[in-house]
Amino acid sequence: MRRIVVPVVVAALVALAGVVLGRIYSGDLLTQLVAGAAVLSVGAGAATRRLPSWTVAPVSVLLLAGYTGLALKVAADRAELAGPLAQIVRDALVNGIPRLLTAMIPVEPTPDTVVVPVVAAWLTGLLAHEVAVRSRRVLLGCVPPAALYAGALYVIGPNAGSAGWPTLAFAGLVVLALAVTSRGRTAEPARVPGKKPVGAAAGLVVLLGLIAVAGPWVGGRVSATPVDPRKYVEPPQVDSLDESPLNRISGWALAPDQKLLEVGPTGTGKGKTRLRLAVLPDYDGITWRVGATYRNAGRVLPAPAALPDVPVTRVTQRITVDELTGRLLPVVPTPAGVEGTRIAYDASTGTVIRPEALTPGLTYTVTSDSQEPDVNLLPTADSPSGDAVVRYLTVGAGVPENIQRLADQLADGNGAAYDRAAAIEEFLAGHYKKVADAPSGHAYPNLQYFLFGKRERGGQVGTSEQFAASFALLARLTGLPSRVAVGFDAPRAGGTVTGADAIAWPEVLFDDLGWVAFDPMPKSDEPTPVEEDFTPKPSDPPPSSEPATPPSTPPASTPPAAVAEPPAPGGGATTPIVVSSGGVLLLAALVTALLLLRAGLRRRRLTTGSPDERITGAWLEFTDAQRLAGHPVPPHLAATEAAALALRPAAPLDDLVQGVNTVAFAPGAADEDQASRAGAQVVAYAEALRKDRPWWRRAWWSINPGPLRWHR
Repeated sequence: MRRIVVPVVVAALVALAGVVLGRIYSGDLLTQLVAGAAVLSVGAGAATRRLPSWTVAPVSVLLLAGYTGLALKVAADRAELAGPLAQIVRDALVNGIPRLLTAMIPVEPTPDTVVVPVVAAWLTGLLAHEVAVRSRRVLLGCVPPAALYAGALYVIGPNAGSAGWPTLAFAGLVVLALAVTSRGRTAEPARVPGKKPVGAAAGLVVLLGLIAVAGPWVGGRVSATPVDPRKYVEPPQVDSLDESPLNRISGWALAPDQKLLEVGPTGTGKGKTRLRLAVLPDYDGITWRVGATYRNAGRVLPAPAALPDVPVTRVTQRITVDELTGRLLPVVPTPAGVEGTRIAYDASTGTVIRPEALTPGLTYTVTSDSQEPDVNLLPTADSPSGDAVVRYLTVGAGVPENIQRLADQLADGNGAAYDRAAAIEEFLAGHYKKVADAPSGHAYPNLQYFLFGKRERGGQVGTSEQFAASFALLARLTGLPSRVAVGFDAPRAGGTVTGADAIAWPEVLFDDLGWVAFDPMPKSDEPTPVEEDFTPKPSDPPPSSEPATPPSTPPASTPPAAVAEPPAPGGGATTPIVVSSGGVLLLAALVTALLLLRAGLRRRRLTTGSPDERITGAWLEFTDAQRLAGHPVPPHLAATEAAALALRPAAPLDDLVQGVNTVAFAPGAADEDQASRAGAQVVAYAEALRKDRPWWRRAWWSINPGPLRWHR
């Protein structure tokens, strides 16, 4: 009886661990594979019980290798994974633990998510059988299955309900094994008078002490949320290229013919189907970032929360990667399943990545539940508030004052959420122009220059990057939860997706409607200049280094005649002469002081300090020269771009640009000779630029006090 019951109980205990773990898996394949490992490992131990103990482990390991290969083959066929079995087994053994702990629930039983439970179940069955049957230590033999069972509960964490009946069954089987093995004892040790009551009393005291110490802790853990071990494992990450794909919009705009994708049809007609590549919910004033947590997922993805007022349309599309790089996979939102490649999924944004980098020729099929809210419901819809949407209302510190005032102006009189969003959309579409060669950037200075810069100097024009980022920022400043999305407008009938199809757009969150996309792109080729509807206060700093307009004071070479006051009684005619002479002397002293201060400023910048400081001073001399010439350097431009836009003809600036880049990207690497060349070059450039000005501008150039305070 013992030879039959104990092995069966051991196999059942191991199989129960698979039952518990299988609750977070899709289907029952994992439970079947673990049960098979339990039965075969215990059966192998029972079949070799008459052999020497040292032969059991090698035989069992060989059987384990064969069963593991078979289990992985079954899982690969069920998941429709292509490739050599040896490669699949190797990948599963190397990546089994991290992929199991980063997989999205429900976990698809693929080779890399079943290999660890199968191997652990086999080794547990082998060890338990050897201890419980061969060594006849039944209670000690139940410890390995108990450890496996506890490990399964730990892996599940808070992702499944309480394991009530499996735990009761586990305890009942242990009691059964102990009860069976306790029968048949004919010999009993001699009893010592009084020993039994003393031992019973001591055991009772120990039991009561354990209850008193551990009871409150156990009672408190009953309602506690288990720890999720997934928080200790880093999930799949996007690379730096995809951390902010909004930066790639300008590059795609400059390469409109670059073939990125080949897409299958999603309908008929000449319309467009929007593919979503990434969602960017986080903004710190510098960059909109993805900020997603991707989990390894199977072919079937969890369904998004149902929205009562949004109809759902099932769309299936086949996509082939051409020249698109990175890891993000473009899909029609929101994907319900992806076949053809291994993926990771972020449920909060509905975006998909491939853990490995994209390669040309990669083909996958996406089934999506496309949701289009009823636009007639938008005017009466509210936007949510509270802790759940704080992330979508947060902006970086230091919002420029004129951007904040623009947001306040657009929100004024628009109390409803949709009215505010529509006002921002209409303002951007009616005042700004789309150009393909606009510089990339969506930090505060870039958006400030886009919104308020002079159009003739490159302001008020941009790509969809600036339109979407400006909308989302203004929306957040008016209290609307918003985010930026990046993707492509693909032909509905199928075809090629090129760089010209790349687009960014903003989305606003509404109650019962979800995320709703807006289109702030211009509707006219000749938009109205922003100055006609919004002008920053004169006290505001220029949003993009506006040129300093020279005062109306005449040049020093032709000082104005002093205005004589009416003669005082008894003053005679000498008073006007004294006033005029004093004014000329005062003006001469002021001009002399300004000339000395300007000369001293240049000398300190170009001749004192370390090479890095002197190169920085040379760059300040360059920006001052541009500003004095009436063409300031926009703050968002790099040194190379600023030099390319410098006024011509003038002296070259290659040494200056090289020095500035050295200081910026390799601090301390510049030498004295490099600093001297940069200083000499900027002096020659400033003098050449000054000679091209009218004579009165040349005179004002030398005594303009602006450089003394511009960089203070």
